[in-house]
Amino acid sequence: MPELDSSPPFASTLDVLANILPSKLLNPKIGIVCGSGLSTLASSLRDVVEVPYTALEGFGKSTVLGHKSALAFGLIGPGEGIPVVAMLGRFHPYEGHKMSTVVYPIRVLARLGVQNLIITNASGGLNPKLAVGTIVVIQDHLALPNLTGPLNPLLGPPLTPDYPRFLPLSDAYSVKLRRLAFLAANQLSLPEDALEEGVYAWVSGPTYETPAEGRFLRSVGCDVVGMSTIPEVVAAREEGMEVMVLSLVTNPVIIPDKYRSIKEEVKAELAGKPIERPALQTVSHDEVLIVGRQKADVMKDLVARIIELIPTDQS
Repeated sequence: MPELDSSPPFASTLDVLANILPSKLLNPKIGIVCGSGLSTLASSLRDVVEVPYTALEGFGKSTVLGHKSALAFGLIGPGEGIPVVAMLGRFHPYEGHKMSTVVYPIRVLARLGVQNLIITNASGGLNPKLAVGTIVVIQDHLALPNLTGPLNPLLGPPLTPDYPRFLPLSDAYSVKLRRLAFLAANQLSLPEDALEEGVYAWVSGPTYETPAEGRFLRSVGCDVVGMSTIPEVVAAREEGMEVMVLSLVTNPVIIPDKYRSIKEEVKAELAGKPIERPALQTVSHDEVLIVGRQKADVMKDLVARIIELIPTDQS
């Protein structure tokens, strides 16, 4: 059974950051995780200091196109500003990272003082009502790797006796932060359908879903699907953070109404009848990055406004 590292190098990581960062940036209260193509979210920050993951013991290296490998510390908002830290690139189990590595940055953010975590991702749309470019405020998730496989980040002994052995997740997604997302959208005059609510399905990847898999996930109530995020949500909740996930629909999951029948095509061919051969549809990571770039400014402005709306006495 996979286990968390018995002695994560928190002290070493925090010492490096303390030696690099000015005091005004050393204790961020809000964290952002930037998904595929969404690292420009950090452009909302000022007085930015970037720390490459390579400088931080315990951090892996993101190998996915569209992900950088650095923590960006900076300020958002008027006046003195709100100290924020953004993960420019995340880690995925499908890259070969141990689950303890995948969630290690989240645990570091908690030890820096982060209390509110905004996680973003790119996702495939399962619900046909969700157009490409829609931002889905996640209200729940279905995590098949957590339920049936060895990928739950809490498998193994707890890091400390203070953590609950059995973590409840019925309240995983902060009502407070989700409310602020819709208030922020209103203040930015975004169209009503720019933000929707939905359920996120986590799959291990790195393959995109077959039509049968997509049909199954849709049938059990999932609206979007992706290969990340849930390990971070689970670790953040164990650390006591308020969590919100914004999922950008970058492509529709291919779920045809019916399958192409090769048997019928061969039968028609043998009978000398004309055959209509529909084009095969596939999904590519390039699509994901293109839509991410197209919606980068909307996501950036939305996240920045949400952060400004978080009460300072709670952040």
